[in-house]
Amino acid sequence: MKKILVVEDEVAIREFEVINLKRVGYDTVEAGNGEDALRLYEEQKDFDIALLDISMPGMDGLTLCRELRSRSPSLGIIMLTARTQEIDKVSGLMLGADDYITKPFSPSELLARVDSLYRRVDVGRTAGEKKAAGDEIVLGEFRLNTRRRTLSKNGKNIELTQVEFQIIEYFFTNPDTALDRIDILNRVWGEAFYGEEKIVDVNIRRLRIKIEDDPSNPKHLLTVWGMGYKWSTGN
Repeated sequence: MKKILVVEDEVAIREFEVINLKRVGYDTVEAGNGEDALRLYEEQKDFDIALLDISMPGMDGLTLCRELRSRSPSLGIIMLTARTQEIDKVSGLMLGADDYITKPFSPSELLARVDSLYRRVDVGRTAGEKKAAGDEIVLGEFRLNTRRRTLSKNGKNIELTQVEFQIIEYFFTNPDTALDRIDILNRVWGEAFYGEEKIVDVNIRRLRIKIEDDPSNPKHLLTVWGMGYKWSTGN
């Protein structure tokens, strides 16, 4: 069963989300605040996705996102933000969210974004259950296992979300090649993605923090001005 934690303090909005998610087969667990949501996660821990409103009394969605991500790199996290909360979108992504949806939103947008993230989470979970060593791509000190969906640097594992892994995999299969933001967006989020290109830039910033010795002066994940990004092997 596809299981999703729905966290929203406004009852009408939460009911709207739950009704539409249940209609297409999701098993939903509801929470009206961050504290209850974290308790439910600790008790059950078998969620595929968490849908988090940012603006909640007490523990807000950003704090909850950070807490959930620290407990699980594989959990899919979607933030719900108001149209004017631009800084919250970036903050949520930097704290580990995989995607965001801007209010107000339609049932079709909600389900499209949730379904897209669930597919990525499901692929990652299935890959993690396989016992074989799988295919590997080695670029310098980095080793990417495409079956187990892991990345290591000098033998030390780097924890990645499902979105981050897909971005890195795209770069590793196209080293020293400039990749357009739109290409990355379509490859990772899908051509039907409703959001903005900036989600690519924020995820690149997050990846640099994890993989670069000096994120402010990257040596591997480089910006190609006017186009996008590339993975440099130093050759």
